[in-house]
Amino acid sequence: MAAAAIGAEGEIKRPKGPIVESHIHLFASDQKRFPYNANAPYKPAPIPVDEYVRFAREAGIDRAVIVHPEPYQNDHRYLEYCFQREPSPMFFKGTCLFDPVAPDTPDRISTIVGLNPGRLVALRIHEMRKRGAPPLLSGAIHDRDLADPHMKATWRRVGELGLAIQMHFVPWFAPAIGELAGQFPNIPVILDHLGREGMGTPQDASNVLKLGKLPRSYLKFSGVEYSSKEKFPYRDVKPWIRRAYDAFGPDRIIWGTLGHDMAEFQKQVELFDFMFDFANEADREKIRGRNALKLFRWAS
Repeated sequence: MAAAAIGAEGEIKRPKGPIVESHIHLFASDQKRFPYNANAPYKPAPIPVDEYVRFAREAGIDRAVIVHPEPYQNDHRYLEYCFQREPSPMFFKGTCLFDPVAPDTPDRISTIVGLNPGRLVALRIHEMRKRGAPPLLSGAIHDRDLADPHMKATWRRVGELGLAIQMHFVPWFAPAIGELAGQFPNIPVILDHLGREGMGTPQDASNVLKLGKLPRSYLKFSGVEYSSKEKFPYRDVKPWIRRAYDAFGPDRIIWGTLGHDMAEFQKQVELFDFMFDFANEADREKIRGRNALKLFRWAS
């Protein structure tokens, strides 16, 4: 595949090594066939799989993880449809979304994994409520109690199935995530969007970095804007990126939110190069794709 990073004379040059998009949301154009849930927390404009595939070919993206989004809730039909529309065998893998404390969730995860062999890589869990607010008992964002026994049962099944837990959280939940993850050391724990470290206090940000001590924790370099108070290229985040690199190491950082068109993708390549200008090229290749190939069990 050909692709992206603008050279000195304006030509497009593909970054070296494999490129894996570890965080893409896709939304159907056909709302009759693939409707949003009545309880959808938002209703986005379509980003259909066929358009994404054309872009991925142009950008030179080698593999992609579709993060099943909240508007569909636990209806994974569009995710499964995307698997059928991929540009090459096993190009796509995906995450699933269920209420992590519902008693039937472990069996529902087993069912969807069984129906889609080799496709599901993680269960995504949200911890996004305000500091000190109680866990939600209902609602579209399954913002539940990490200490609930049913939560542990769900994690246990995830581990038995060989999946990861993908945490989307605000940074003051880092200690609670670390406590629970410590009980399941063999489960990979993926931390979305840099743990949104800039949305909390300096101590919260330090607690996110402490999650790097978990042997199978992975930090996702994505959603950088959530942690910044500045415009692109979010210079205020760069010192923390270096601290994160030191805490997790070059083997446990993956790259995501690469965009849906070439302009967005080129911008993300520029951001990556700016944030990781201190790293050698071999380690940058790991973060751009080699780590994700290994983590999500693609052939390298």
